Amino acid sequence: MMMENGISMEYGDGYMEQEEEWEREGLLDPAWEKQQKKTFTAWCNSHLRKAGTAIDNIEEDFRNGLKLMLLLEVISGETLPKPDRGKMRFHKIANVNKALDFIASKGVHLVSIGAEEIVDGNLKMTLGMIWTIILRFAIQDISVEEMTAKEGLLLWCQRKTAPYKNVNVQNFHLSFKDGLAFCALIHRHRPDLIDYAKLSKDNPMENLNTAFDVAEKYLDIPRMLDPDDLINTPKPDERAIMTYVSCYYHAFQGAQQNTALPDERAVMTYVSSYYHCFSGAQKAETAANRICKVLKVNQENERLMEEYERLASDLLEWIRRTMPWLNSRQADNSLAGVQKKLEEYRTYRRKHKPPRVEQKAKLETNFNTLQTKLRLSNRPAYLPTEGKTVSDISNSWKGLELAEKAFEEWLLAETMRLERLEHLAQKFKHKADAHEDWTRGKEEMLQSQDFRQCKLNELKALKKKHEAFESDLAAHQDRVEQIAAIAQELNTLEYHDCVSVNARCQRICDQWDRLGALTQRRRTALDEAERILEKIDILHLEFAKRAAPFNNWLDGTREDLVDMFIVHTMEEIQGLIQAHDQFKATLGEADKEFNLIVNLVREVESIVKQHQIPGGLENPYTTLTANDMTRKWSDVRQLVPQRDQTLANELRKQQNNEMLRRQFAEKANVVGPWIERQMDAVTAIGMGMQGSLEDQLHRLKEYEQAVYAYKPNIEELEKIHQAVQESMIFENRYTNYTMETLRVGWEQLLTSINRNINEVENQILTRDSKGISQEQLNEFRSSFNHFDKNRTGRLTPEEFKSCLVSLGYSIGKDRQGDMDFQRILAVVDPNNTGYVHFDAFLDFMTRESTDTDTAEQVIDSFRILAADKPYILPDELRRELPPDQAEYCIQRMPPYKGPNGVHGALDYMSFSTALYGETDL
Repeated sequence: MMMENGISMEYGDGYMEQEEEWEREGLLDPAWEKQQKKTFTAWCNSHLRKAGTAIDNIEEDFRNGLKLMLLLEVISGETLPKPDRGKMRFHKIANVNKALDFIASKGVHLVSIGAEEIVDGNLKMTLGMIWTIILRFAIQDISVEEMTAKEGLLLWCQRKTAPYKNVNVQNFHLSFKDGLAFCALIHRHRPDLIDYAKLSKDNPMENLNTAFDVAEKYLDIPRMLDPDDLINTPKPDERAIMTYVSCYYHAFQGAQQNTALPDERAVMTYVSSYYHCFSGAQKAETAANRICKVLKVNQENERLMEEYERLASDLLEWIRRTMPWLNSRQADNSLAGVQKKLEEYRTYRRKHKPPRVEQKAKLETNFNTLQTKLRLSNRPAYLPTEGKTVSDISNSWKGLELAEKAFEEWLLAETMRLERLEHLAQKFKHKADAHEDWTRGKEEMLQSQDFRQCKLNELKALKKKHEAFESDLAAHQDRVEQIAAIAQELNTLEYHDCVSVNARCQRICDQWDRLGALTQRRRTALDEAERILEKIDILHLEFAKRAAPFNNWLDGTREDLVDMFIVHTMEEIQGLIQAHDQFKATLGEADKEFNLIVNLVREVESIVKQHQIPGGLENPYTTLTANDMTRKWSDVRQLVPQRDQTLANELRKQQNNEMLRRQFAEKANVVGPWIERQMDAVTAIGMGMQGSLEDQLHRLKEYEQAVYAYKPNIEELEKIHQAVQESMIFENRYTNYTMETLRVGWEQLLTSINRNINEVENQILTRDSKGISQEQLNEFRSSFNHFDKNRTGRLTPEEFKSCLVSLGYSIGKDRQGDMDFQRILAVVDPNNTGYVHFDAFLDFMTRESTDTDTAEQVIDSFRILAADKPYILPDELRRELPPDQAEYCIQRMPPYKGPNGVHGALDYMSFSTALYGETDL
């Protein structure tokens, strides 16, 4: 696997090894990235131009996958799956995936690259992908003496440039920086293109430009590198140079291996021209290859010999250093010391010896491999130096294994002996540890004054906990005695660390005595504290029982004393004053309860101060305090006189309101009935049954004058009403009249008078214009009033129909009768209000009972003027009618559209019917 531009690549053929660490670090070098971008773009275009296309921006032009697939088809000679031509992102991803799948099919597996990164234009990922393609299709097939592609290409460069001065190719970066290596490769294969003798190592810019220009012009190798980049970059990008050099390899080697047989004359001419140049070079290259092959075999054999000598010396020296340690039998007579030696031995067997076993095996393998290679290459067998033969190493190894066995047997026997004595010491330690763990913190706990910070319930819990500790303390008496007995036995057996055992046993016994004394002292202190807290608790509980209801009474009382009240009568305010007097009578008992509650708190404060009890003033049964009670009681005592004053003010206000009610009622009870009497009189006149129309009109105007003369009474009442409203008086039991009802009555009276005057005047006009007698008017009024049951001055359609029937109209009950009635109703109620007023009723009845003009009569009159023609001319109208009426007709008559008409003819028939509302004119 290789890491290329952040891409993990696995090559199934294993033709490339892991690249060096500096190559991975170079991935972040902008200069290298710039060089790669130029080189890879030129390399891609050298192939894409065969398909008639090219790329300008390597990270952009491959994003849709189309040119990427085309590039793979050109360099592989194979056909890829049909690309997706869509412009959506998923089309682009699909094309790139097809290209990556094709690369994978060639034995290259891209582990950490995704099509999405190429589609997104990720430059590093795109460069890495192109480098993978270059490796696979331009470099992988380079094979020189079974080396990897990179090593083979480097060896090819070394061999081709070996005869040239100032050229020493050791890598693909610094070795090509001055340009001489490029020129040497060209001159080696085409000496006719470059005069190498004229080149100088001190002029790298000229050298690079010469090589790049010649390669582009004569070898069809495009400029993939920038001379400025190579010269100014401390370490040029290796991949860029490898890509460019691989083009030289394919240009020269490919031409030698793959070119078809040319024309015979051309070949002879070429051979004749360059025979002397190439024959000597070919012989030198063949001789050099043979020498290199022999020397390489000899170098490898020498390397194996040196490695054997080194490994043998190292292994024997290790055995020599290890033997004294294995033969030692010194110990400190403790199990820990022996166990440490045993652990060291196990570490030796687990960590130190296995590499030496592998070293011994490798030594034997290398020795056998060396002897085989020497035999196959006709070389004499290898004889190690004295003391380092295979048998010498085997004998030393057997001695090591015998020492290991004896050392291990001694360690195990010593361990078993010391374990028996250590077991008893461990038993003492275990019991002492357990006891000390149990006693840890116990003295501090027993000496603690924590109970002085406790509340009663917490103190009772501490007493329960202390009782449990006393029981546990008694149970641990046996453990202390066992510890003392084991210590005595270790002293008898002369244990090596008896001093420590005795000191620890004495500490445990001394501590045990102290725990007993502290336990009794804490018991006495807890009992005394409980007695004091119980007394405080009783006082707290009594305070809570009394404070809660008294606090509720105070809160309710304060709310009542500041409560906003709304009264409208004298009775209501007098009731509030009486209730307040009753409340003041209870204040004496309340003062006694207040003093009792406060004294409970003072007693608690005295006890807490005497015994210095932290938190003793906090009452667990209530959040109320004596300060709360005192503040609220003080508020109540201040609010009582304030309430007295508020009630007195309200009493004076209600007395004033009562006076206003009476004033308004006295005036309203006079004005209201007067308005009603006037209304009844006007209504009676409006019924039309009292005298002639002129008499009715005269009386209505008299009433109108009387009403306007009465207006000052209304204005006086308005002033009283304004005072009532300003005093917020909303009811008055002394009258049923309100200012609103009086205003409405006054306005209705004026409206009724005006309406009736108008109706009477219209009736007089109708009577005079239609020639109706007074008796007929009375008859019409009588019939109308008869069916106006509610005296509203109007009839519903059903009441109107009944009225017509009573006057002799015959209205059938069939469909035709309904249609006739609807036509009549449309005349008397044109706005479709649902009611028929007396004016409309009277107009209808007068038309029905008198001789009136009709549309037909008007049409007959126009026909006479027109000399029986169906139309009339403007001149005829001007001749027969007054000028203003003639122009009126000419302006409004529509043009005549019937048969036999002449220019300017007017339709008098449509005009006549329109006058009576029978058309849409």
